[in-house]
Amino acid sequence: AYRSVDAIAARLPGSIGITTCFGCAAFGAISGSSVAASAIFGKMVMPEMRRLGYDNSFASAIVGSAGNFASLIPPSTLFIIYALFTNTSVAKLFFAGIIPGLLTAFVFSVYIYFRAKNDKEMASRQAARAQIKMSTKERVTAVLGAWPILLVGFIILWGIYSGVFTPTEAAAVASILVLLVGLFQGKYRKFGDLTSTLRESASTTAMLFLINIGAMYYGKVLVLTRLPAELTSLLVNLDVPRMVILLLILVVLFILGMIIVPIGIFAMVLPIVTPIVTSLGYDLIWFGVIAVKMMGIGAVTPPVGLNIYALKGAVGKDITLNEMFRGIWPFVVLDFGVLALLTVFPQLATWLPNLLFG
Repeated sequence: AYRSVDAIAARLPGSIGITTCFGCAAFGAISGSSVAASAIFGKMVMPEMRRLGYDNSFASAIVGSAGNFASLIPPSTLFIIYALFTNTSVAKLFFAGIIPGLLTAFVFSVYIYFRAKNDKEMASRQAARAQIKMSTKERVTAVLGAWPILLVGFIILWGIYSGVFTPTEAAAVASILVLLVGLFQGKYRKFGDLTSTLRESASTTAMLFLINIGAMYYGKVLVLTRLPAELTSLLVNLDVPRMVILLLILVVLFILGMIIVPIGIFAMVLPIVTPIVTSLGYDLIWFGVIAVKMMGIGAVTPPVGLNIYALKGAVGKDITLNEMFRGIWPFVVLDFGVLALLTVFPQLATWLPNLLFG
């Protein structure tokens, strides 16, 4: 997928940064994990970025922030967990994340384009890279190389939309398809490669089940203490605009997103805030998108930023944390801009699921 996007954008200023943005979006369609996207793309593209004149701060900021919106692209693990706690439609959440995810990728790409175009060193090295000729056949071959990801993504979304299978069944179908693609393309050359993948999948599944079990007991405690009901009554009766209460909830998600993985945040917060959001009259599908977005912003914001630490672990000692954090601020501002658009125009998240599912 990365080579395919690169073949299309190779002649643009900042092409490798733009490729990383849309490559992360494609990777999100497979993994749904922002931390994994940051770590994998850090190893894959950081050396090439630095060779092309990207300073350490800019290069790491691109990778760290691009990994952030992988969680918005279906099939997102976070949307599945959110649906579990809020009793909302996984299919609607999947489709609700598409436009915000692609919008974020586009906004980041525009910034990277102008930043690279106005940097003399990057512009000169990019010009030299653009001189490398790629035949039409090579370009077409590179673009067609993305067919496995496109096929898996299409089958998942088509199957859910058409009703051929449920989101849970879609996950099983996607797993089988990815396994077959891996066997067909020779990715699993050794039996140990396959067993390692299965072991990691089992570990992730066990983690999710443990979170679900803990959440069930946590929910029972909340019901017995009547905390959600009392808190909802208190906040709804306050003489303040409902947007103020929503902003307070988002601030809490932002702060927690800096220090806790999103799944853990959902387990702690959603049983309490879901009744509040519903009582205020907000759409839970829309709220799920902006909640994931806000936690993603927190995950790359100094002084903590879990995604940045994951990226640091991937690139090693070549880049310091100070360099990483110094370059991330423009992307944080852009992310808040996209979040503001989603807040003012909720149709950006709700239009597609409403069109498809009513």
